[in-house]
Amino acid sequence: MPLVRIDALGTAVDRLDALGRAVHDAWVETMGAPPDDRFQVLVGHDGTTSTVRYDDYLGVHRDDGVVYIAITMRSGRPPAQKKALYRRIAQLAHEYAGTEPRNVFITVTENAPIDWSFGYGAAQYVDDAPAR
Repeated sequence: MPLVRIDALGTAVDRLDALGRAVHDAWVETMGAPPDDRFQVLVGHDGTTSTVRYDDYLGVHRDDGVVYIAITMRSGRPPAQKKALYRRIAQLAHEYAGTEPRNVFITVTENAPIDWSFGYGAAQYVDDAPAR
């Protein structure tokens, strides 16, 4: 856990993969998650049939290299840990995919353990044993 969705404009599969690795590696490093804890949806937009929009909100100048990263995770992590995650994602997105840190837009949505099912129709975080 978490569930990560990455949307980027005009993005080749290699760049999407590098962005996914950046988020995953940052997650493992800053949140202490196990390495096999990866659930991602990676979406490239061609600018014709699908696209992304952006402006310079809060004085951050974005361009066509903008990447939207939406993270859904269980609540409870302290602000300092989230800030470390954001910084590390931006660093690794630049290192792995060449994405300028100013173009890394991250949002987090938190929920409760009951809000997750990882398969078999079970609520693994709250059930004693997963249904099979």
